[in-house]
Amino acid sequence: MSNSYRVERPLAKDLVHKKVSGVCGGIARHFELPRLLVRAVVVIAGLMMPMVTVVAYIVAALLMPNRH
Repeated sequence: MSNSYRVERPLAKDLVHKKVSGVCGGIARHFELPRLLVRAVVVIAGLMMPMVTVVAYIVAALLMPNRH
C-alpha cells in the first residue's frame, strides 16, 4: 500500500505574471483561477481589512518559494 501524494501545481510565486511580488499570480495558478479575480479579491480584502491583508501578503511573499 503506497501513500504517495503528487502535487501537480506546487504553491509558489509566479515571477512571470507578477505585479508586486508574484503572490496573487502564484495563488491563481495553484488553484486554477483567473489572476485578475485573485488580485481583485486581495484589493477588496485590503479595503475591508487593511492591516490583516498587508500582513498576510507580506508573510506569503516571504514564505512562498519562487517558481523556477
